[in-house]
Amino acid sequence: MRHAVFVLLLASLASHGHAADAIQQQQLTLEGAKRAVAAAVAHTRDRNAPGGAIAVVDNGGHLVYLERLDGTFAAGATISIGKARTAVMFKRPTKGLEDIINKGRTAMIPVAEVAWFTPLQGGVPLSVGGEIVGGIGVSGAASAQQDEEIAMAGAQALASPASAGTPAPTSADPVQHIDQVQHIADRDVRAAFGAGETGGTLVATSRYRVNASRRDGPGLAEIHANEADIFYVLEGTATFVTGGDLLEGKRMGGGEVRGTALRGGTERELAPGDVITVPAGVPHWFRRVSTPFIYYVVKSASPG
Repeated sequence: MRHAVFVLLLASLASHGHAADAIQQQQLTLEGAKRAVAAAVAHTRDRNAPGGAIAVVDNGGHLVYLERLDGTFAAGATISIGKARTAVMFKRPTKGLEDIINKGRTAMIPVAEVAWFTPLQGGVPLSVGGEIVGGIGVSGAASAQQDEEIAMAGAQALASPASAGTPAPTSADPVQHIDQVQHIADRDVRAAFGAGETGGTLVATSRYRVNASRRDGPGLAEIHANEADIFYVLEGTATFVTGGDLLEGKRMGGGEVRGTALRGGTERELAPGDVITVPAGVPHWFRRVSTPFIYYVVKSASPG
């Protein structure tokens, strides 16, 4: 049984009688699409979402796999496909396009007449090794934000199969190259800071993730059992608490627990240029935040 998530296609191009040049291109397989959908479905159930249609398309916008959970409204399937297509064709999360229209750029609306275009939050590109290989779209969860969170869970699982509880790639599996050098262009980094409610993921591998993050106010207290966090502050200030006791904690899956606040602990004032590291298992909480608070987060998987 083939376990590869991607297959490599070699195309030969002849030019002016010279020897042919070979071009390598990654192509999303059915197995890879199913892996992304399985992780998205698991995230849906972890969050007790009321339903969800989850679609995966390849880098040409063609449907590869679709799953609609019981209780999802019928049109959710079509909408999820549209979101996935829009994410891959525009190479960005659909939330950004919806925001552009909501802020008054209505000239974007006629694009739907000439292209696959569903500018609704809940679609994100699927990337491996910095190359976009497809898109995933979700419709029918509890909110537009939850649609996007579910889609991102599927995208991260495809880029990092081991974290999704799927078999680790073999030596013949091209998905291993996600741990090679990756370069994210400035415009893509800036777009990631504006994605969703708290930013977007820049890199996701089986060993680490890099997030372009922002906070518009204090958040929930958190404990990550399996990941260490490294924060680098770019803009804004915050009162950051580590240690102490988590109040009203709830398990969120993936070794994460969230609560309303921390009792006790150590307070530190964070400012631009500061770096702070939080080992796995240590409670932490942004108690106060000046807006906007912009920062990078590196999440490193704990050994073992």
